[in-house]
Amino acid sequence: MTPQPTPAPTDTPRMAQFRRTIQNPMKLRLFMLRSLPMAYLAGLRVRSLTLEEATVTVPFKYLTKNPFRSIYFACLSMAAEMASGLLAMMHVQSGSPVSMLVVGMEAEFTKKAVGLIAFTSTDGAAVAQAMAESRQTGEGRTVVCTSTGLDQAGDVVAIFRITWSFRAKK
Repeated sequence: MTPQPTPAPTDTPRMAQFRRTIQNPMKLRLFMLRSLPMAYLAGLRVRSLTLEEATVTVPFKYLTKNPFRSIYFACLSMAAEMASGLLAMMHVQSGSPVSMLVVGMEAEFTKKAVGLIAFTSTDGAAVAQAMAESRQTGEGRTVVCTSTGLDQAGDVVAIFRITWSFRAKK
């Protein structure tokens, strides 16, 4: 049996509104201050958000540094998780409520993280499909989202694999 191709996620007015809100710098800062205060303090920013991918940046600064003069791994993981989490939060807007939770994480560090690091997750279609299946069946689904962190020279500094669990609410 041949696997069915993953359909492209469809946009809804609520998803478009979510993207506009998140991409507004002032509204994003207020959201982070209220819901993600450590992300606010670390200086995380949303560079882009589409149906398919999200990019979040984290700067090297006093609050994000470690004793080795690079960005502390927890700050890197926060940006990586936020990139995939924004995709999930946006796709929740596509229909009935879905609960979402990180249930696993794996990381590879390949280069010292200094400067501005941009984490990109391109798993929007997989997240949308998992949510659609959960809404249809009422059962939980998991998706492993990959967030790749690049420095300003375009070199990979870290790759995070974050496992999300989605379950439609009753």
